[in-house]
Amino acid sequence: MILTLSIGGRNYEVDTSSGQNISIPLYAGLAGPRCYYAPPIRFEAVIAGEFIGDLEAGGHVNYKNITLNPHGNGTHTECVGHIHPGPYTINDCLKESSFLAMLLTVTPVVSSSGDLTITEYLLVKAWKNLLHQLTPETSTIPNSATALIVRTSPNGPEKKLKDYSGTNPPYFTPEAIEWSNRQGFQHLLTDLPSVDKEEDEGTLLAHKRFWGLPEMVLSHKTITELIYVDDLLKDNVYFCQIQTIPLQLDASPSKVLLYSVKHVM
Repeated sequence: MILTLSIGGRNYEVDTSSGQNISIPLYAGLAGPRCYYAPPIRFEAVIAGEFIGDLEAGGHVNYKNITLNPHGNGTHTECVGHIHPGPYTINDCLKESSFLAMLLTVTPVVSSSGDLTITEYLLVKAWKNLLHQLTPETSTIPNSATALIVRTSPNGPEKKLKDYSGTNPPYFTPEAIEWSNRQGFQHLLTDLPSVDKEEDEGTLLAHKRFWGLPEMVLSHKTITELIYVDDLLKDNVYFCQIQTIPLQLDASPSKVLLYSVKHVM
């Protein structure tokens, strides 16, 4: 299917058959990224009398229960209900699942505390570099991007299997989140396990800045963590889709697809 988009007075096409999956597959057992000491994912066949929900065990169909933690096992998308009480669920908060997204690559820097952080300076530098690379035909696209995808470097494939628990991974500074807010980004996607420091005594400064807390509750915004963006995808603006399960929870496992945007006359 070819979608036609009108952006800034120019027309663009998106080929929906050419999407690149930047989410990470979920496997039972130890494989796959984990964080915050989440137990491994389990797929367990339902057994009831003579019924066995497992083809490999002699059953007629596969019929299995799944045990996982949306925040701790693999790619997931979360809403403000993750840190704020109230009737906020990812199923209700993610109103629109398709939008333009800007992909930026940064190398976290060491802060005064010794932690690796993503700062406002790093995002601004990557953003300016991307703008300089755009052609006149695509220069208006960034103004319409409502999602920010942040890929961190180094970007080895071990990210897809890493257990981040107890490793103090890089995180976003509140100033970096404020810059994202000023640019109008409604959805933040990252390959890190959290936008905040792993152990911060519950301050959750980046999460709170992103969702406007405590002054307001920006419930239409989402954060997606533990993606993996292959280096074959260059920094650019893409058409993005976030697919979630309609769970009445604060978060859901998610599949994220990126599509190239082509200018047409």
